[in-house]
Amino acid sequence: MPSLNHSYICLQILKQLISNESIEPLPELTLDIANGLTPDISVFPKAEIRPNPFRDVLRFQERPILAVEVVSSSQTIQEMLQKATQLVNEGVKVVWTVESYSRTVFVTTQAGETLFHEELIENEGIQVDFAKVFPKRIN
Repeated sequence: MPSLNHSYICLQILKQLISNESIEPLPELTLDIANGLTPDISVFPKAEIRPNPFRDVLRFQERPILAVEVVSSSQTIQEMLQKATQLVNEGVKVVWTVESYSRTVFVTTQAGETLFHEELIENEGIQVDFAKVFPKRIN
């Protein structure tokens, strides 16, 4: 169940993604993978997104070039990394799994996983400065 921290982190990521005119970051879009997987944010090239107000799509067929998952307090990092691997195995190029407690981002690709802490991450021409994403530390 998404929490305040989860929503805040998603919003901070979306703010940065929206400034990139070549992509369309979509929150909570169900992909046609397995029984329907729904990343927190799915990023597509702008040309691939053509909504039709008369015909909605319940399970989007295209694969995002980037999916972002923010770990909620009710989820384990292990289950989220398994979801990231499943998304990559199903054709998503990159998955960022964001864990706010440790200010960590796991980047999953076909080549494996890489770990980052509060830094600028760029994949597929898409970048987010995670030093600006995480809330300020409480003393």
